[in-house]
Amino acid sequence: MTDPILYSFRRCPYAMRARLALHVSHTQCEVREIKLREKPEAMLEASPKGTVPVLVLSDGQVVDESIDIMRWALSRHDPEGWLEGDDAELIAANDGPFKHHLDRYKYETRHNSDPVQHRSAALTILQRLEDRLSDQPYLCGNKPMLTDMAIRPFIRQFAATDRAWFDAQPLPRLQAWLDEFLRSELFSQVMIKRPQWQAGEMGGTLF
Repeated sequence: MTDPILYSFRRCPYAMRARLALHVSHTQCEVREIKLREKPEAMLEASPKGTVPVLVLSDGQVVDESIDIMRWALSRHDPEGWLEGDDAELIAANDGPFKHHLDRYKYETRHNSDPVQHRSAALTILQRLEDRLSDQPYLCGNKPMLTDMAIRPFIRQFAATDRAWFDAQPLPRLQAWLDEFLRSELFSQVMIKRPQWQAGEMGGTLF
């Protein structure tokens, strides 16, 4: 039986969180690193919407929503108990309102937006996370779980847009929560740089 195939783009936060769950669940798969401006036909055939990540299972089934990939991988093997902390409402707030403001802060030219206005709106959402971390080290308890790992790649992207500004905000718990992730071995492992996949080649392995 062949391994599942993951179409991924290293810096995409959606692809990043899928890789996190696949890695921690010890799911062997072939990773095909793509460029978003040069989407391979094989990926588009599997998922015509043309966004990453796309996971093609060994039986041909396709999972092309990142949170679904996370839950699928962890349902098979969850050695660190990530599914114990799956707050669907908090994840939806990240994927909806926060991502909306993040995109219009980071990509102001593309969206013809006021970045300061959207940065401020995003900061209001981040303050809720800060408050949630006031009496527990992680978003769902005393250990990092699915909700933390589903949201951290997006907070990373927001912080990196202007790290000096982010570090100056009154978000000490959230900043520590993010920095712990960025220093982790898991983050380093899923952020390995891979060459762009070409049709007919074998992609790399996740581990």
